[in-house]
Amino acid sequence: MKTTIEISDELLRRAKATAALRGESLREFISHALEARLASTSQSPVPRSGWRSVFGRAKPSTVQHIDKLLAKEFEHVDSTKWR
Repeated sequence: MKTTIEISDELLRRAKATAALRGESLREFISHALEARLASTSQSPVPRSGWRSVFGRAKPSTVQHIDKLLAKEFEHVDSTKWR
């Protein structure tokens, strides 16, 4: 189905660049992004961020210690090795 949406020039530029880096068309990139967003909002009424957005349904207060440990470890990640 075709539709028209209005987004900022900057957001469109970033989406096109990211799609190109992933070897996807803009259509594929936007479809995947929408599917991921819809899946994440349908699974939980409470928005989550960080590693909890992928794993588990723990309350932030329950995993606060783990969040701190992960944050500390990620300070040492060499981003050039992840490209």
